[in-house]
Amino acid sequence: MTHPHHSETADNTERQRTARVSTLVSVVVNTLLSALQIIVGVWAHSSALIADGIHSLSDLVSDFVVLLAGRHSGKGPDSDHQYGHQRYENAASMILGLLLLAVGGGMLYTAANKFIHPADIPSVHSLALWIAALALIAKESLFRYMLAAAQKVRSSMLVANAWHARSDAASSLVVAAGVAGNLMGYPILDPVAALVVGLLVGRMGWRFAWNALHDLMDRAASEDDIAAIRATLLATPGIIGIHDLRTRKMGDLILVDVHLEVDGNINVFQAHAITEDAQQRVLQKHRVLDVMTHIDPAEHYRAGGMSAAG
Repeated sequence: MTHPHHSETADNTERQRTARVSTLVSVVVNTLLSALQIIVGVWAHSSALIADGIHSLSDLVSDFVVLLAGRHSGKGPDSDHQYGHQRYENAASMILGLLLLAVGGGMLYTAANKFIHPADIPSVHSLALWIAALALIAKESLFRYMLAAAQKVRSSMLVANAWHARSDAASSLVVAAGVAGNLMGYPILDPVAALVVGLLVGRMGWRFAWNALHDLMDRAASEDDIAAIRATLLATPGIIGIHDLRTRKMGDLILVDVHLEVDGNINVFQAHAITEDAQQRVLQKHRVLDVMTHIDPAEHYRAGGMSAAG
C-alpha cells in the first residue's frame, strides 16, 4: 500500500519559485561578469582573466539547465512517470558536472600551451587585477545568496549550482593572485593561475557528475536518514518490528520499501490501521515521497529464529 506526500505540491511550488529567482539573479551577474572579464582579459593580455570569463560564461549554460530542470521536476506523476519527475534534478546535477569537466579540460589545454613558449607570455595591464578583484567579490556574494536559497528549500540541484558559483569565487582568487604575480615581474604566473582554475573546475565537475550518477542508479539514502526512518517506524504503536527496509533517492526525496511486523492475532483492519499510521508518521517527519509497505505477522518470524527488528 502506498500514500503520496500530501504537502509535496506546496513544497514543489516554493522550490520552483526559489530556483527561478536565484537562477535569474545568477544569470544577470554572470552575463555582466563574463563580458567584462573576456573583453578586459583580451585587452590586458591576461589568459587567466579570459579563462575566468569563460568559466563565468559556462555558468549561463548551467543556469538555463537549472531553470529547465526546475520547471520539469515540479510536475506531478503521469502515465510515463508514475512516481513524479523529481529525478530531473539528479539529471540536471549530472549535466552541470559534465559541463564543469568540459570547461576545466579546455582551460587546462589552453594553459598548457602557454608553457611551451614561456618567453612569449606578455605582461598584463593593471586593469586586469581590478577586474579580477571585482569578480571575486561578486561571485562570493552570489554564492552566499544562492546557497542560502538552496538550503531554505533543501534542493541538491540548487546546492550544486551554488557551489558552482563558489568554484568561480575560488578561481577568481587564483586569477587575482596570478595577475598580481605577472604585474610583479613573473609572467609565468598568469598561465599558472589559468591552469589552477582548470583543475578546480574539473575537480568540482567530477564530484557533481559522480554523485548524480549514483543517485540516478537508485543510491540509498544516507545512513542517518535510514536510521531516522527506522526509528520513526519502530516508534509507531502496534509495530513490533521491521525488516527489509530499503530506500532509494528520487531527486531530493526518498522512496521507502519496508516489511512491517505486527501481532499475528489481530485482524486485517487493525493491521491496516497500524501501517497507515506508520506511513503517515514517516511522510510527515522525513523528506519521503512514498512508502511501500508489506504486513507480516511478527510471531512467524520469531518462530523462525529471525530478528523482529532486522
